[in-house]
Amino acid sequence: MSGFRFMRVIVFFDLPTITNEDRRNYRMFRKCLIKNGFIMMQESVYCKMITSPSVEKSVTSLLDNNRPPNGLVQLLTVTEKQFSKMKYITGQWNSDIIDSENRVVIL
Repeated sequence: MSGFRFMRVIVFFDLPTITNEDRRNYRMFRKCLIKNGFIMMQESVYCKMITSPSVEKSVTSLLDNNRPPNGLVQLLTVTEKQFSKMKYITGQWNSDIIDSENRVVIL
């Protein structure tokens, strides 16, 4: 894939939360997303910036290995240009979310 620049992996999920086990699986999946650098766009929609096809494969593999037993989890990969063209019908972009590969450490 020549010309692969920055891309976004977007995860959409709808998981049951009826039983205690369902809620536990939901929490574990959500914590996996956050631990691996995903940011929440809205409830049950998370995204992560990636830099290469190999990173995309590793993210897909990670999510496949940590998928919950029930519910629906979907992945969509879009270019950064496509992502930046997202239209806001209601609400607005929230600039207090760090969504770049730069790491900030405050001591």
